[in-house]
Amino acid sequence: MTAKPRALTLAKALIGTTLLAGALAGCTKNSGELVIEDGVGVTALRSACPIVEIPEMTGDVTLFTDPARTDSGALDLVATITNVRSTCNDQGDPVTSDVTFDVLARRLDTHGARHVELPYFSTVMRGGTAVIAKRVGTVSIDFADGQDRATGHGKAGATVERAAASLPQSVRNRLERKRRAGEADAAVDPLSLPEVRKAIASATFEHLIGFQLTNAQLEYNARR
Repeated sequence: MTAKPRALTLAKALIGTTLLAGALAGCTKNSGELVIEDGVGVTALRSACPIVEIPEMTGDVTLFTDPARTDSGALDLVATITNVRSTCNDQGDPVTSDVTFDVLARRLDTHGARHVELPYFSTVMRGGTAVIAKRVGTVSIDFADGQDRATGHGKAGATVERAAASLPQSVRNRLERKRRAGEADAAVDPLSLPEVRKAIASATFEHLIGFQLTNAQLEYNARR
């Protein structure tokens, strides 16, 4: 199954495990997994595949010639993660998600060939707050002499236990049950029930990709 990532709204960077969990706790999510049928029932369309996302403020990185400066006169290189693609196998156990992406980079000084290594993170989150796994890799960028633009390629994988990513049958039954006018719970949206919301959150996993930013790089992205 192939899907395009959607953006998250974060208040902080995903530098380490603590910041990652704290930032995602403030996200607003659109599950895109449950469809209400005429207001009388819910058909579960959710997949066990993790949702692939680039957290806001982690899809770009800027390097400066002088670490103490962040003005335009000290710009060295800018890079952006793009063309993220996810291929997921949700038929097996565990469920596997493989992500590929490009990094588009531009440098200001084009003199000489240059090799750059840009670190990125690949993190699996559960329920928007719990970090299940995190790995850090690097994307290689190679500029030829006189070239101001270059492209690198990255990839990352994630695995999720199928049972953990599946809704309990009791919750599925509650969501899918048709409600008829006049019944006691006809006006109650099952998605508003705390126990149902908790079960959905617990079974929802995300595979997050972004640059592994320093605090200074994060602050710069936040100010732009």
